[in-house]
Amino acid sequence: MDGAWGSVQADWKLLLLLVLLWYILLRTWERNGTLDKWNASRVFGFVLMVRGTYGLKMLEKISKPRRFWRIYGEISLWICVGSMLLVGLLMGLAFITAVLYPPTTDPPSASELVAIPGLNPMIPLGWGAMAFIVALVIHEFGHGLLARAHGMRIRAFGLLQLGPLPLGAFAEPQYEELHRAPRRERMRMFAAGPATNLFAAFVCLLMLGGLAGQVVSSTPHPHVRGLIVDGGAEEAGMQPWDVILTINGSEVLGLEGFRDEMNAFRANDTVLIEVQHENGEQETLTVVLGDKYLYHQNLGWSEAYLEASEIEPEDPFLGVNGLAEGTQGIDRLAGPFSPRFEANLLVKIVYAPIHILTIMVVPLQLQGVSMYPMEEAMLSAADEGIGGVLGTGGILFMVNFFFWLMWVNILLGFTNLIPMVPFDGGHLFKDTLHGTLSAVKKVGKKTKLWNIHPMWIDHISSKASSLSSLALLMMLAFIIAVPYL
Repeated sequence: MDGAWGSVQADWKLLLLLVLLWYILLRTWERNGTLDKWNASRVFGFVLMVRGTYGLKMLEKISKPRRFWRIYGEISLWICVGSMLLVGLLMGLAFITAVLYPPTTDPPSASELVAIPGLNPMIPLGWGAMAFIVALVIHEFGHGLLARAHGMRIRAFGLLQLGPLPLGAFAEPQYEELHRAPRRERMRMFAAGPATNLFAAFVCLLMLGGLAGQVVSSTPHPHVRGLIVDGGAEEAGMQPWDVILTINGSEVLGLEGFRDEMNAFRANDTVLIEVQHENGEQETLTVVLGDKYLYHQNLGWSEAYLEASEIEPEDPFLGVNGLAEGTQGIDRLAGPFSPRFEANLLVKIVYAPIHILTIMVVPLQLQGVSMYPMEEAMLSAADEGIGGVLGTGGILFMVNFFFWLMWVNILLGFTNLIPMVPFDGGHLFKDTLHGTLSAVKKVGKKTKLWNIHPMWIDHISSKASSLSSLALLMMLAFIIAVPYL
């Protein structure tokens, strides 16, 4: 623990030194007029805000169908208000969990606490930086489209930078027009940014599904992803990522072929299994099969559950887990939109949002990659269609691009829906509360039961927004700090 804490302290010292050097450089540019030449300014002391007019003409053209974008903004608003409340609830639950059940694992390093490509070991510099820039442009373009759809002018687009790393982007509106805009229109504008990120993530998932249909497994045989300790496979010398070629001389084709071959045996039978190791060498192993029924019974499975799973006494058990076919890696990313996902359209649509959220843990599980190297090695581009044009390397490039773009869009979308200022969720929370109190005022006026002054509504909504932002900030700080206490 002391070693981990020392490493964290060293990481923090390095980060603080780099930020200090960047701050000195910004102050120098500010004094000699360099920032004025760049139409840039320094915000929060050490963040560079660079403004530009690139994209404003395109924004004006795209935002022409005003009615369409207003409908889009209304849909975005409903999605974002629901997501904002969900994010706030999850933060509250995380805080309560941290108070009642403090983590006992080693705290993360300083670099793991910041979502900066290259600095965070789970976010690769190349893919991460590319995806962040595209996602930030998507986010701010969403804001700009709804601002123009409601007649608000955009003065500039810009980028927030910490050194060479992009921290964020912004669409700079005419602030007087923003504050004078009707509450509903302003809420649509705030919601459009994170909603566009979430919609873009869904489009990326569809693209991954299309790419999954352009690859095939380079081998027809299944492979082993993990081994059961003291199981027959491990004791015989089988290794993770071994490809199972034959069982007692019969070729094994796919998962169904493996099940068909295994059904011919019983527990305690001895079989010869030919495998191909990760290094390409082939070996024939002598494996004593275990008892699948007893194995799961020892794990605590009830007899009723075993019966429901169609597991009977003396069923053969090789002693492996995660047996999969060669397309497993890309199928895991594409989820319900992989052509090998067997379900009807309704199930796919219902499962898609769940899959988008669960896929966020992939870089954490795989240490910053979308697929294991062996999973990529087992893929081969199809001879026809896009696969035939791009080849295996091109398909894998597109898979990684759309995966990281989807991942960053989800991260950016939900982070901006945290109900605290200066995030979009904080502005939405304030205006949502203002709208709720205004509705209460109308009810009271109509029924003559109470009369709420408009200035009181403004005061309460502003005060509640500030206090909730402060409370969420303290909760977030506690969640981050508790592993170090």
